[in-house]
Amino acid sequence: MADYKAPLRDMRFVLNEVFEVAKLWAELPALAEVVDAETASAVLEEAGKIIGGTIAPLNRSGDEEGCTWSAEGVKTPAGFPEAYRAYAEGGWVGVGGDPNYGGMGMPKAISAQVEEMVNAANLSFGLYPMLTAGACLSLNAHASEELKQKYLPNMYAGVWTGSMCLTEPHAGTDLGIIRTKAEPQADGSFKITGTKIFITGGEHDLAENIIHLVLAKLPDAPAGSKGISLFLVPKVLVNEDGSLGERNAVSCGSIEHKMGIKASATCVMNFDGATGWIVDAPNKGLAAMFTMMNYERLGVGIQGLASGERSYQSAVEYARERIQSRAPTGPVAKDKAADPIIVHPDVRRMLLTMKALNEGGRAFSTYVAMQLDTAKFSEAPEVRKRAEELVALLTPVAKAFLTDLGLEATVHGQQVFGGHGFIREWGQEQLVRDVRITQIYEGTNGIQALDLAGRKIVGSGGAFYKHFSDEIKAFAGSASAELAEFVEPLKAAVANLDDLTAWLLDSAKSNPNEIGAASVEYLQVFGYTAYAYMWALMARAALGKEGEDDFYASKLGTARFYFARLLPRIHSLTASVKAGSESLYLLDAEQF
Repeated sequence: MADYKAPLRDMRFVLNEVFEVAKLWAELPALAEVVDAETASAVLEEAGKIIGGTIAPLNRSGDEEGCTWSAEGVKTPAGFPEAYRAYAEGGWVGVGGDPNYGGMGMPKAISAQVEEMVNAANLSFGLYPMLTAGACLSLNAHASEELKQKYLPNMYAGVWTGSMCLTEPHAGTDLGIIRTKAEPQADGSFKITGTKIFITGGEHDLAENIIHLVLAKLPDAPAGSKGISLFLVPKVLVNEDGSLGERNAVSCGSIEHKMGIKASATCVMNFDGATGWIVDAPNKGLAAMFTMMNYERLGVGIQGLASGERSYQSAVEYARERIQSRAPTGPVAKDKAADPIIVHPDVRRMLLTMKALNEGGRAFSTYVAMQLDTAKFSEAPEVRKRAEELVALLTPVAKAFLTDLGLEATVHGQQVFGGHGFIREWGQEQLVRDVRITQIYEGTNGIQALDLAGRKIVGSGGAFYKHFSDEIKAFAGSASAELAEFVEPLKAAVANLDDLTAWLLDSAKSNPNEIGAASVEYLQVFGYTAYAYMWALMARAALGKEGEDDFYASKLGTARFYFARLLPRIHSLTASVKAGSESLYLLDAEQF
């Protein structure tokens, strides 16, 4: 498999030329103090070095060895503890963390690029700092100052890691029926009892302590999701002076044997009267978790993008070198027995599809990250409110669409290799196996689609959607004539999405099944339209510069491919949505 190379040029293009993020940072005082374009470039450069040199080489060996469980704990594959220490010592665990507690303080638009790099290099490895960052986010937003002072510095430093314990054997999406209990103690702590499953990084040998965030219910909690509270439960209790004390009553009962991400420990965690402390107020646990969810769901989407990027890098290198048959128009490599397979139309179709989806995804994930930064740091209430509503709208799209396309891209990459793509030594089959989980965890993509259609579209009466639609129309209305080849199909796509959104809003009034029946295809239409906007923005940034170097010519060629060959997918998806829910209910349960 090709060595991973961080796509720094494309990241800088998206940040600096497409979105001009330095202008946004300058308008947000909290960010203006810590980052500018130069700093951002240096951060990404350094991240690329350690990730490409230290973490990427462990990807295949980590998959081959996997994690192992014993009564003493969980052991990660060879090289993982050393690589994690190197990553943590560089400050990368806390790259987006609050500087008041030792974090680097970078905006999400920067940490999103670092996330892409580490997950492209090694998805299993990337989950450990990702879960820690998510736990830190919830603590920083909702925990008491005492808890933040006690736990955040070591978590940002990577000395301690974090996990989030939500799912139980009987309760996945429906967290309102969890059974884990929290009993109040006289000293203000709580005794946590219950079992959690599918806990990423719940136990491992990378750090000296693991800080679990656990959803549980108090004895007098109201039924359902309104009765969920959040608790901080350390693996090892922390003394008043910050030193480590006794082992807490929390243990890993087993680890899962999985299709992919084998170097990531997915644990069954048992809490047997473990000591914990409440985060935020009683019965406010879901609100505290949802502070983290928008960031984490974008992060999972970025994992899909990252897997597609890694697959593309290997596929394009292979396609340039592998010789097989002659080009349809006659020999190209006349000095060889056959031509490189990159001359063949179908191979080009697959490579261009991967390239267009990856680069569109990078722009879209950065756009969503910028909305997160605006929502968090803007001092203008109306600006913050609009950004918050855009984040709510776009988060399920980012999670589901990026991961659906991540699987498509890795399958294309595997296909470019032919039979060699099915063989372990080339690495492409691992990417297909690894990326599959991204469509499932952090809320399945079906749940994301239902969230988009039900809560964000119908639930807001279309108000959230109007922000995005109006922005695209404003861009299209102000675009120069030179951009017409990109802007005209974009206008048609957003008009189609406007019409489809109106159809959904109207249909939901008379038949509640229409929301769920339409949701997946509706999200896909939304995603392809959003990518069309991203590609029009990138075309604007590249137009007129194609003579400067191949980068801009490549960007424009890929934009033309997207509009010609990928955006038209919206038409069949739209037809599926408008076919309605009736055909889904023609069979009785016994007839399946």
